[in-house]
Amino acid sequence: MSVELKHADITEQIIKAFYAVYNTLGYGFLEKVYVKALIIEMQKLGLEVAHNVEILVRYSGEVVGEYYADLVVARLVIIEVKAAQAIAAEHEAQLLNYLKATPYEVGLVLNFGPKPQFKRKAFDNANKGTLSWTKP
Repeated sequence: MSVELKHADITEQIIKAFYAVYNTLGYGFLEKVYVKALIIEMQKLGLEVAHNVEILVRYSGEVVGEYYADLVVARLVIIEVKAAQAIAAEHEAQLLNYLKATPYEVGLVLNFGPKPQFKRKAFDNANKGTLSWTKP
C-alpha cells in the first residue's frame, strides 16, 4: 500500500535541487550561501521561489512574534535551511511551528551538514483549529 504525500511532486524537485547544491558546494558554508544556491537551482527547475517570507505569530489577536521562513516554493512548501552537524529536534519544532502559524501544510528542513539530511513535515490546515496564531 502506497501513501500519497501532499505536494510530493514539488518536494521531490526541492530535494533534487538540495542534492545538486550539496554535491557542488559540500559542507562548511553559511546558511545564506546555501539559500542563494538553492534559489538558483530551484529556478532552473522551473519552481517559483520566495525568499525570507514573513510569518507573524499572534496571541489574543496581537502580533507577538515575527519570523522569516528561508524559502517558500510554489506558494505551497516552506523550506528551512540549516548548516548544522545534524538536524536537531529544535529544527523540526521550528518548521512545525511555521506550519502551524501559516496556511502552508508542507515543509522541509534541509541540512547542509557533514552529511546531507532532510526532514519533511506536514500539518493539515483542517487540524490547525482556531488557534489565534493561524489567522492571516
